Amino acid sequence: MRTSIVRSVQSAIARSSSSSSRTYVCARAYSSDSVPERKVAVLGAAGGIGQPLALLMKLNPLVSKLSLYDIAGTPGVAADVSHINTRSEVCGYAGEEHLGKALEGADVVIIPAGVPRKPGMTRDDLFNINAGIVKSLCTAIAKYCPHALVNMISNPVNSTVPIAAEVFKKAGTYDEKRLFGVTTLDVVRAKTFYAGKANVNVAEVNVPVIGGHAGITILPLFSQATPKANLSDEVIKALTKRTQDGGTEVVEAKAGKGSATLSMAYAGAIFADACLKGLNGVPDVVECSYVQSNVTELPFFASKTRKERCGGGSRARSSLRL
Repeated sequence: MRTSIVRSVQSAIARSSSSSSRTYVCARAYSSDSVPERKVAVLGAAGGIGQPLALLMKLNPLVSKLSLYDIAGTPGVAADVSHINTRSEVCGYAGEEHLGKALEGADVVIIPAGVPRKPGMTRDDLFNINAGIVKSLCTAIAKYCPHALVNMISNPVNSTVPIAAEVFKKAGTYDEKRLFGVTTLDVVRAKTFYAGKANVNVAEVNVPVIGGHAGITILPLFSQATPKANLSDEVIKALTKRTQDGGTEVVEAKAGKGSATLSMAYAGAIFADACLKGLNGVPDVVECSYVQSNVTELPFFASKTRKERCGGGSRARSSLRL
Protein backbone atom coordinates (compact mmCIF):
# COMPACT_ATOMS: atom_id res chain seq x y z
CA MET A 1 0.00 0.00 0.00
CA ARG A 2 2.77 2.45 0.92
CA THR A 3 4.61 1.69 -2.33
CA SER A 4 1.39 2.19 -4.29
CA ILE A 5 0.82 5.57 -2.65
CA VAL A 6 4.34 6.72 -3.43
CA ARG A 7 3.95 5.66 -7.04
CA SER A 8 0.60 7.42 -7.20
CA VAL A 9 2.03 10.67 -5.87
CA GLN A 10 4.98 10.46 -8.27
CA SER A 11 2.60 9.79 -11.15
CA ALA A 12 0.46 12.74 -10.10
CA ILE A 13 3.49 15.03 -10.20
CA ALA A 14 4.38 13.77 -13.67
CA ARG A 15 0.83 14.54 -14.83
CA SER A 16 0.85 18.07 -13.45
CA SER A 17 -0.37 19.48 -16.76
CA SER A 18 -3.61 17.46 -16.70
CA SER A 19 -6.94 19.21 -16.11
CA SER A 20 -10.08 18.38 -14.15
CA SER A 21 -13.55 19.79 -13.62
CA ARG A 22 -15.52 19.91 -10.39
CA THR A 23 -19.08 20.46 -9.30
CA TYR A 24 -20.32 21.08 -5.78
CA VAL A 25 -20.05 17.46 -4.72
CA CYS A 26 -18.29 15.68 -7.59
CA ALA A 27 -15.03 15.96 -9.45
CA ARG A 28 -13.77 13.78 -12.25
CA ALA A 29 -10.14 12.95 -12.88
CA TYR A 30 -8.95 11.35 -16.10
CA SER A 31 -6.30 8.69 -16.49
CA SER A 32 -5.01 6.35 -19.13
CA ASP A 33 -3.99 3.76 -16.57
CA SER A 34 -4.97 0.29 -17.80
CA VAL A 35 -6.43 -0.97 -14.53
CA PRO A 36 -10.04 -2.05 -13.93
CA GLU A 37 -12.67 0.52 -13.00
CA ARG A 38 -13.41 0.17 -9.27
CA LYS A 39 -15.82 2.19 -7.16
CA VAL A 40 -15.14 2.48 -3.42
CA ALA A 41 -17.75 3.94 -1.05
CA VAL A 42 -16.81 5.27 2.38
CA LEU A 43 -19.78 5.51 4.77
CA GLY A 44 -19.00 7.96 7.55
CA ALA A 45 -16.57 9.94 5.43
CA ALA A 46 -16.85 13.20 7.36
CA GLY A 47 -15.75 11.67 10.67
CA GLY A 48 -12.43 11.34 12.41
CA ILE A 49 -11.58 8.09 10.62
CA GLY A 50 -13.53 8.82 7.46
CA GLN A 51 -11.65 11.96 6.43
CA PRO A 52 -8.09 10.56 6.50
CA LEU A 53 -9.44 7.32 5.03
CA ALA A 54 -10.97 9.31 2.16
CA LEU A 55 -7.58 10.94 1.57
CA LEU A 56 -5.77 7.59 1.52
CA MET A 57 -8.30 6.03 -0.85
CA LYS A 58 -7.99 9.07 -3.17
CA LEU A 59 -4.26 8.32 -3.31
CA ASN A 60 -4.87 4.67 -4.20
CA PRO A 61 -4.37 4.20 -7.98
CA LEU A 62 -6.73 1.19 -8.00
CA VAL A 63 -9.74 3.42 -7.22
CA SER A 64 -11.50 4.98 -10.20
CA LYS A 65 -14.57 6.29 -8.36
CA LEU A 66 -14.58 7.40 -4.72
CA SER A 67 -17.99 7.87 -3.16
CA LEU A 68 -18.06 9.68 0.19
CA TYR A 69 -21.18 9.55 2.37
CA ASP A 70 -22.16 10.91 5.76
CA ILE A 71 -25.19 12.49 7.37
CA ALA A 72 -23.59 15.94 6.95
CA GLY A 73 -20.38 17.66 5.91
CA THR A 74 -19.50 15.32 3.08
CA PRO A 75 -19.64 17.80 0.17
CA GLY A 76 -16.83 19.75 1.80
CA VAL A 77 -14.69 16.67 2.32
CA ALA A 78 -15.32 15.59 -1.27
CA ALA A 79 -14.42 19.03 -2.63
CA ASP A 80 -11.23 19.03 -0.57
CA VAL A 81 -9.89 15.63 -1.64
CA SER A 82 -11.09 16.09 -5.21
CA HIS A 83 -8.36 18.71 -5.73
CA ILE A 84 -5.74 15.97 -5.41
CA ASN A 85 -4.71 15.15 -8.97
CA THR A 86 -4.97 11.38 -8.89
CA ARG A 87 -7.04 8.98 -10.95
CA SER A 88 -10.37 8.79 -9.14
CA GLU A 89 -13.56 10.76 -9.58
CA VAL A 90 -14.85 11.94 -6.20
CA CYS A 91 -18.49 12.42 -5.23
CA GLY A 92 -19.81 13.50 -1.85
CA TYR A 93 -23.30 12.68 -0.59
CA ALA A 94 -24.95 14.04 2.56
CA GLY A 95 -28.20 12.85 4.11
CA GLU A 96 -30.06 9.56 4.14
CA GLU A 97 -31.95 10.41 0.96
CA HIS A 98 -28.67 10.23 -0.99
CA LEU A 99 -27.33 7.00 0.52
CA GLY A 100 -28.58 4.86 -2.37
CA LYS A 101 -26.84 7.02 -4.95
CA ALA A 102 -23.62 6.84 -2.93
CA LEU A 103 -23.74 3.04 -2.94
CA GLU A 104 -24.88 2.24 -6.48
CA GLY A 105 -22.25 0.26 -8.36
CA ALA A 106 -19.80 0.06 -5.46
CA ASP A 107 -17.24 -2.75 -5.56
CA VAL A 108 -15.98 -2.12 -2.02
CA VAL A 109 -17.88 -0.43 0.82
CA ILE A 110 -15.92 0.73 3.87
CA ILE A 111 -17.90 1.55 7.02
CA PRO A 112 -16.17 3.72 9.64
CA ALA A 113 -19.50 5.35 10.60
CA GLY A 114 -20.49 5.62 14.24
CA VAL A 115 -19.31 7.23 17.46
CA PRO A 116 -15.72 6.75 18.70
CA ARG A 117 -14.68 5.42 22.07
CA LYS A 118 -14.26 7.89 24.92
CA PRO A 119 -12.53 7.44 28.29
CA GLY A 120 -14.47 5.01 30.47
CA MET A 121 -16.58 3.84 27.53
CA THR A 122 -16.91 0.09 27.11
CA ARG A 123 -17.47 -1.66 23.81
CA ASP A 124 -20.96 -2.50 25.07
CA ASP A 125 -21.60 1.25 25.29
CA LEU A 126 -20.42 1.59 21.71
CA PHE A 127 -22.67 -1.27 20.65
CA ASN A 128 -25.79 0.43 21.97
CA ILE A 129 -25.13 3.43 19.72
CA ASN A 130 -23.41 1.99 16.67
CA ALA A 131 -25.60 -1.09 16.19
CA GLY A 132 -28.49 0.95 14.82
CA ILE A 133 -26.21 2.89 12.48
CA VAL A 134 -24.68 -0.29 11.08
CA LYS A 135 -28.09 -1.92 10.64
CA SER A 136 -29.36 1.03 8.62
CA LEU A 137 -26.29 1.23 6.40
CA CYS A 138 -26.23 -2.52 5.72
CA THR A 139 -29.91 -2.48 4.80
CA ALA A 140 -29.04 0.05 2.10
CA ILE A 141 -26.02 -1.97 0.95
CA ALA A 142 -28.24 -5.03 0.52
CA LYS A 143 -30.54 -2.99 -1.70
CA TYR A 144 -28.12 -0.92 -3.79
CA CYS A 145 -24.87 -2.92 -4.04
CA PRO A 146 -25.51 -6.46 -2.75
CA HIS A 147 -22.37 -7.87 -4.38
CA ALA A 148 -19.93 -5.37 -2.89
CA LEU A 149 -17.19 -6.38 -0.49
CA VAL A 150 -18.08 -4.86 2.88
CA ASN A 151 -15.24 -3.71 5.15
CA MET A 152 -16.60 -3.15 8.66
CA ILE A 153 -14.61 -0.70 10.79
CA SER A 154 -17.40 0.51 13.10
CA ASN A 155 -16.83 -0.72 16.63
CA PRO A 156 -17.38 -3.02 18.36
CA VAL A 157 -16.40 -5.12 15.32
CA ASN A 158 -17.05 -8.33 17.28
CA SER A 159 -20.72 -7.29 17.30
CA THR A 160 -21.21 -5.13 14.22
CA VAL A 161 -20.05 -7.84 11.81
CA PRO A 162 -22.66 -10.37 13.09
CA ILE A 163 -25.29 -7.61 12.91
CA ALA A 164 -24.37 -6.95 9.28
CA ALA A 165 -24.54 -10.68 8.55
CA GLU A 166 -28.07 -10.89 9.97
CA VAL A 167 -29.21 -7.87 7.95
CA PHE A 168 -27.86 -9.42 4.75
CA LYS A 169 -29.41 -12.80 5.58
CA LYS A 170 -32.81 -11.16 6.08
CA ALA A 171 -32.44 -9.41 2.72
CA GLY A 172 -31.35 -12.65 1.02
CA THR A 173 -27.99 -11.21 -0.05
CA TYR A 174 -25.61 -12.66 2.54
CA ASP A 175 -22.31 -14.07 1.29
CA GLU A 176 -19.81 -14.87 4.03
CA LYS A 177 -16.96 -14.29 1.58
CA ARG A 178 -17.95 -10.65 1.08
CA LEU A 179 -18.19 -9.48 4.69
CA PHE A 180 -15.01 -8.58 6.60
CA GLY A 181 -14.42 -7.10 10.02
CA VAL A 182 -11.34 -4.90 9.66
CA THR A 183 -8.89 -5.97 12.38
CA THR A 184 -5.86 -4.69 10.47
CA LEU A 185 -5.09 -2.07 13.13
CA ASP A 186 -4.28 -4.91 15.56
CA VAL A 187 -1.79 -6.23 12.99
CA VAL A 188 -0.33 -2.77 12.39
CA ARG A 189 0.19 -2.28 16.13
CA ALA A 190 1.66 -5.74 16.61
CA LYS A 191 4.13 -5.15 13.78
CA THR A 192 5.17 -1.77 15.14
CA PHE A 193 5.59 -2.90 18.74
CA TYR A 194 7.42 -6.10 17.74
CA ALA A 195 9.84 -4.26 15.46
CA GLY A 196 10.73 -1.89 18.27
CA LYS A 197 11.61 -4.69 20.68
CA ALA A 198 13.25 -6.96 18.10
CA ASN A 199 15.24 -4.07 16.62
CA VAL A 200 14.32 -5.05 13.06
CA ASN A 201 13.05 -3.11 10.04
CA VAL A 202 9.31 -2.68 10.63
CA ALA A 203 8.68 -2.75 6.86
CA GLU A 204 9.83 -6.38 6.81
CA VAL A 205 7.82 -7.51 9.84
CA ASN A 206 4.76 -9.75 9.66
CA VAL A 207 2.70 -10.74 12.71
CA PRO A 208 -0.58 -12.67 12.34
CA VAL A 209 -3.30 -11.53 14.75
CA ILE A 210 -6.28 -13.81 15.34
CA GLY A 211 -9.32 -14.01 17.63
CA GLY A 212 -11.44 -10.89 17.87
CA HIS A 213 -11.09 -7.12 17.94
CA ALA A 214 -11.53 -6.21 21.59
CA GLY A 215 -9.20 -6.52 24.58
CA ILE A 216 -8.16 -10.05 25.45
CA THR A 217 -9.89 -11.45 22.35
CA ILE A 218 -7.02 -9.93 20.32
CA LEU A 219 -4.38 -12.66 20.00
CA PRO A 220 -1.15 -11.58 18.28
CA LEU A 221 0.88 -14.66 17.30
CA PHE A 222 4.37 -13.37 18.05
CA SER A 223 5.60 -16.97 17.92
CA GLN A 224 4.89 -16.82 14.15
CA ALA A 225 6.33 -13.34 13.68
CA THR A 226 8.94 -12.75 11.00
CA PRO A 227 11.80 -11.96 11.01
CA LYS A 228 12.43 -14.25 13.97
CA ALA A 229 13.76 -12.63 17.13
CA ASN A 230 14.91 -14.16 20.39
CA LEU A 231 12.50 -12.35 22.71
CA SER A 232 11.84 -13.51 26.25
CA ASP A 233 8.44 -14.74 27.41
CA GLU A 234 8.18 -11.64 29.57
CA VAL A 235 8.69 -9.36 26.56
CA ILE A 236 6.19 -11.35 24.47
CA LYS A 237 3.62 -11.06 27.26
CA ALA A 238 4.15 -7.30 27.44
CA LEU A 239 3.88 -6.95 23.65
CA THR A 240 0.65 -8.96 23.68
CA LYS A 241 -0.91 -6.78 26.37
CA ARG A 242 0.13 -3.56 24.64
CA THR A 243 -1.39 -4.76 21.37
CA GLN A 244 -4.61 -5.65 23.18
CA ASP A 245 -4.71 -2.28 24.96
CA GLY A 246 -3.63 -0.21 21.96
CA GLY A 247 -7.00 1.48 21.53
CA THR A 248 -7.20 2.45 25.19
CA GLU A 249 -3.64 3.80 25.02
CA VAL A 250 -4.66 6.25 22.29
CA VAL A 251 -7.96 7.23 23.94
CA GLU A 252 -6.17 8.06 27.19
CA ALA A 253 -3.35 9.90 25.41
CA LYS A 254 -5.91 12.11 23.65
CA ALA A 255 -7.45 12.89 27.05
CA GLY A 256 -11.00 12.28 26.00
CA LYS A 257 -10.75 14.29 22.80
CA GLY A 258 -10.58 11.39 20.37
CA SER A 259 -9.67 7.79 19.66
CA ALA A 260 -7.44 5.98 17.16
CA THR A 261 -8.47 7.76 13.98
CA LEU A 262 -5.31 8.22 11.91
CA SER A 263 -3.86 4.77 12.54
CA MET A 264 -7.30 3.22 11.97
CA ALA A 265 -7.67 5.08 8.68
CA TYR A 266 -4.25 3.78 7.62
CA ALA A 267 -5.20 0.22 8.59
CA GLY A 268 -8.55 0.53 6.80
CA ALA A 269 -6.81 1.74 3.66
CA ILE A 270 -4.41 -1.21 3.74
CA PHE A 271 -7.28 -3.69 4.00
CA ALA A 272 -9.32 -1.99 1.28
CA ASP A 273 -6.25 -2.07 -0.97
CA ALA A 274 -5.99 -5.84 -0.39
CA CYS A 275 -9.66 -6.25 -1.38
CA LEU A 276 -9.15 -4.24 -4.56
CA LYS A 277 -6.07 -6.26 -5.49
CA GLY A 278 -8.01 -9.47 -4.92
CA LEU A 279 -10.83 -8.27 -7.14
CA ASN A 280 -8.29 -7.37 -9.82
CA GLY A 281 -6.80 -10.86 -9.79
CA VAL A 282 -3.57 -10.18 -7.93
CA PRO A 283 -2.48 -13.56 -6.47
CA ASP A 284 -1.61 -14.38 -2.86
CA VAL A 285 -3.16 -11.31 -1.22
CA VAL A 286 -3.52 -12.25 2.45
CA GLU A 287 -4.69 -10.11 5.37
CA CYS A 288 -6.10 -11.01 8.77
CA SER A 289 -9.77 -10.11 9.24
CA TYR A 290 -12.82 -10.98 11.35
CA VAL A 291 -15.05 -13.29 9.30
CA GLN A 292 -17.55 -16.10 9.54
CA SER A 293 -15.45 -19.08 10.55
CA ASN A 294 -15.36 -22.77 11.36
CA VAL A 295 -11.82 -22.63 12.75
CA THR A 296 -13.23 -22.67 16.30
CA GLU A 297 -16.65 -23.15 17.85
CA LEU A 298 -17.18 -19.38 17.53
CA PRO A 299 -19.32 -18.30 14.56
CA PHE A 300 -16.93 -15.42 13.75
CA PHE A 301 -13.18 -15.38 14.23
CA ALA A 302 -10.28 -13.25 13.03
CA SER A 303 -7.67 -15.16 11.05
CA LYS A 304 -5.74 -14.99 7.81
CA THR A 305 -8.00 -14.44 4.81
CA ARG A 306 -7.02 -14.75 1.17
CA LYS A 307 -8.55 -12.28 -1.28
CA GLU A 308 -9.16 -13.94 -4.64
CA ARG A 309 -11.09 -13.29 -7.81
CA CYS A 310 -13.68 -16.03 -8.32
CA GLY A 311 -13.95 -17.16 -11.94
CA GLY A 312 -14.91 -14.32 -14.27
CA GLY A 313 -16.99 -12.45 -11.71
CA SER A 314 -16.01 -9.46 -9.61
CA ARG A 315 -15.99 -11.41 -6.37
CA ALA A 316 -13.35 -11.86 -3.72
CA ARG A 317 -13.06 -15.01 -1.66
CA SER A 318 -11.55 -15.54 1.75
CA SER A 319 -9.97 -18.78 2.88
CA LEU A 320 -9.19 -19.17 6.55
CA ARG A 321 -5.72 -20.30 7.37
CA LEU A 322 -3.96 -20.48 10.73
